[in-house]
Amino acid sequence: MGYWNTRGLRGSLLEEMLNLTNDRYRQRGLAVIQKIPTPITPVQVDNSDRIISKAYFGEKSTVDYIGVAQGTALCFDAKQTDRTSLPMQNIHSHQMDFMAAFEKQGGVSFLLVNFTADDAFYFLPFADLERRWNAVRVGGRKSIPRDDFQKEYRVESGNGFPLHYLEALNVYLGKANAK
Repeated sequence: MGYWNTRGLRGSLLEEMLNLTNDRYRQRGLAVIQKIPTPITPVQVDNSDRIISKAYFGEKSTVDYIGVAQGTALCFDAKQTDRTSLPMQNIHSHQMDFMAAFEKQGGVSFLLVNFTADDAFYFLPFADLERRWNAVRVGGRKSIPRDDFQKEYRVESGNGFPLHYLEALNVYLGKANAK
């Protein structure tokens, strides 16, 4: 069992940016995206402040976010790294299984990756992620270098959205529909 501690707050700024973006998407009628809470079971609670100081993860979570954008079902996980590459160990098999099943139902799965060293954000389509995942299983590289992320999938802020990832999603869908 994994226990919650301050490491559980890694990525909280990224999560705040995504939550704000998703609220604005909903307000403007562009998308309805929900954060999936990670299920925890409290072990130690400070009753005077009602603060959970120790807990364990009750079950494996799927992805961080799920919803629909203009008729397209989507799910994604947010990943953050202070390295110049995304370690594949940051992605879990239950997440891959969920995203694969989601894609088989006609949805779009992806990662939003934040490279904190240079504050760069990228959209990583599931097909690219799956290819890398499978390569690791046969002895391939155990991380994805930032330079391998496609420039056209860079996620920027704009139009009042802290992380306007729907633009990268539209580029991806345009390429997928052109095939």
